[in-house]
Amino acid sequence: MIVNRRHVLFTGVAAAATLGAGVATARLLGRPTVPVDMGDKPTLVSADMAELMQAGPLGENALGDPNAPVTIVEYASMTCSHCATFHNETYPALKEKYFDTGKVYFVFREFPLDPVATAAFMLARCVPESQYFTFVEALFKNQNLWAFTNDRIGGLTKMAKQAGLSQEKFEQCLTNQELLDGVNWVKTRGAETFDVNSTPTFFINGEIVRGALPLDQFEEKIDQLLPS
Repeated sequence: MIVNRRHVLFTGVAAAATLGAGVATARLLGRPTVPVDMGDKPTLVSADMAELMQAGPLGENALGDPNAPVTIVEYASMTCSHCATFHNETYPALKEKYFDTGKVYFVFREFPLDPVATAAFMLARCVPESQYFTFVEALFKNQNLWAFTNDRIGGLTKMAKQAGLSQEKFEQCLTNQELLDGVNWVKTRGAETFDVNSTPTFFINGEIVRGALPLDQFEEKIDQLLPS
């Protein structure tokens, strides 16, 4: 079977357009994301920190001091509106007050809810490492311009170009099987090992917190864990 390099469909997400192709991209965009079956597994209340802090095959994207007294791990989806609300409204204040001051170590992990979110995470992994969080913040701030339009490919292409990715790099990124497998590894382990079943899901020193809490509730939980 010959794969046309210019023909890949965003099926399963109500959009169809051409994109630089390849088997990996076809696998990524050619079918909807399948939820992980949790079966009768009991609801998790807290996670073992040593196990939680095991990095995935692509490494971690994190801010702050790894030796900080408080660690927050977030599992998010780039197409999740609640995740966007957290990152647009609460995250900047947390970053300034806790991450940048060494009080909290923040780890951001991929939990894509659909193929478009997976593609966005892959693109974030392809920008220079120093620009990773800047690109993620831009994606959340402009979520309505690429995640919820009839031209998701065009929207992601524009966002990637603004981050310095050429069309060639864009296509290479979305045909990178290693990236796809790495993102899926993080999601699968989050679901199967840590009971992540929605986004955003946070772990604050191992305690699971589901949903985008307002700033004051985050501050209360963090302050209780900081040395007096």
